[in-house]
Amino acid sequence: MGALLWLLIPLLAALAATVWSSWTVRNRKSGDVAELAGYARFREAMERSEDPRPKEHSDAA
Repeated sequence: MGALLWLLIPLLAALAATVWSSWTVRNRKSGDVAELAGYARFREAMERSEDPRPKEHSDAA
């Protein structure tokens, strides 16, 4: 009976590894396409926003 309990440990470890590996390779809804589109929108928004303050020029260089 004790030998069967020792064989149960690797079996449970294999089961846990199977569950973990299936969890890590699951399909996610957010991918590179969604992230790149969000980054493009961010860049466009940053280009549209202008600083209302006048830029100071310094001739003391």
